[in-house]
Amino acid sequence: MSDNTNRTIQSFVRRSGRLSAGQKYGLNDLWSQYGIEPEAGQAIDLNAVFHKQQDIILEVGFGNGDSLLQMAINEPHHNFLGIEVYEAGVGRLINEAHKNNLTNLKIIKEDAVDILSNNISASSLAGFQLYFADPWHKKKHHKRRIVQNEFMDMISEKLIDGGFVHMATDWEHYAQQMMETLEKHTHFKNTLNAHTYSVRPERRPITKFERRGERLGHGVWDLIFTNEK
Repeated sequence: MSDNTNRTIQSFVRRSGRLSAGQKYGLNDLWSQYGIEPEAGQAIDLNAVFHKQQDIILEVGFGNGDSLLQMAINEPHHNFLGIEVYEAGVGRLINEAHKNNLTNLKIIKEDAVDILSNNISASSLAGFQLYFADPWHKKKHHKRRIVQNEFMDMISEKLIDGGFVHMATDWEHYAQQMMETLEKHTHFKNTLNAHTYSVRPERRPITKFERRGERLGHGVWDLIFTNEK
């Protein structure tokens, strides 16, 4: 759907598999209630797709949707937009959102870079979240990591002045790259001192994935920056 023909490197792998009845129900029966189908080259009127006009927070790559669901429940004063290509996760999140009668959550099932490039207006987002993105840990695959200078240029453009970026990873080398990329960027400022990672804020739920990593002795690094245009 994108006209961004020069982009050949993807930061994700599309996973497929059998869907549960609940996931199918979310993807099919409930899609019209929670899903957004962007038109090629057309900016989405985000204020029109949500029940109420309020600050919009974007999360890319929400996986099975546990943390995004909990945030939408805990923060009814925010609208949340999630982008994910993993069908099982999309179906599960929509089904759970329906069970909780959420009206402040919408989903796009497409490549986030394409959507940000072609369908999200400048200065339309109050926050950007990226939690536990694929670290592509082999050196030859580092070019696949989504956190690159060009991607952060685009995020800065889509965020309002004063909007936030919150990233978390359990891969230390990726955390270091994130820190370096954000600190070198003209528009991003660490909410703490230079080269300082944040303590996990209460608003970011601890997922089953994260708890499992903690039991195995894995570290987790949070980075919270503000966008200053």
